[in-house]
Amino acid sequence: MLALSLLALLLLTAFDIRLRVVTDTVTSAKVNAPIRLAVLTDLHSCAYGEDQKTLLDLVAAQAPDIVLLGGDIVDDVLPEENAWSTVRTLAERYPCAYVTGNHEWWSGEAERICQQMADLGVTVLRGDGVTWELNGQTVAVCGIDDPDSGEDQLETVGNTVNENTFTVLLAHRPENIERYLEYSFDLIVSGHAHGGQWRIPGLLNGLYAPNQGMFPRYAGGRDDFDGTTFLVSRGLARESTKIPRVFNCPELVIVDILPA
Repeated sequence: MLALSLLALLLLTAFDIRLRVVTDTVTSAKVNAPIRLAVLTDLHSCAYGEDQKTLLDLVAAQAPDIVLLGGDIVDDVLPEENAWSTVRTLAERYPCAYVTGNHEWWSGEAERICQQMADLGVTVLRGDGVTWELNGQTVAVCGIDDPDSGEDQLETVGNTVNENTFTVLLAHRPENIERYLEYSFDLIVSGHAHGGQWRIPGLLNGLYAPNQGMFPRYAGGRDDFDGTTFLVSRGLARESTKIPRVFNCPELVIVDILPA
């Protein structure tokens, strides 16, 4: 009986797809007051309660200064309304920046999606950047289209980095990290890998990720390089995936940028 109870508990934990918050901290001498970022990637038009209330309330509880939408917010198969309900409310409440993911391009509607984002007040980044004045200081967010756009915008945006301004790169694909590191970004944020879909906490960070294959190096979590922090979100996709998530809860990533 005990063994069956333990097995049931293990299975419930393994297939738990309740949304969680993951927090991280980055320190920098380029800021003199805290800045909080909320990172949403790979929503894939999935449902989070009526009018996306579960997700939106969780974002609100974190009180971010900026929301970053890191691609695959709109799915190429599922109806789009959940995505637009999420984006519409976020854009009303916070400064938001967005980059495309591969599924937006696979839908054949990427240009229309970008325009719809812009119409809602979201800053759409396509090889360019935006600066925001937050808490008495300037923060820059740069972004590039997904490679499935057929465009390579990294060099253009990388060469605009001001070494004195804390600068974030929003780029959907984590597997291109070596190229991103050629430029002086302080923080790089990606998604795409869905946490490797199946995980074994403490042993296996991910089984498989697109464009990285088996045992992906950058499935989710944090890596620190010389002067640059790299964060990969495990994303928000649930019912859109053909293979269930295992020990891999969907996540809202919160990043606190603090003075060094």
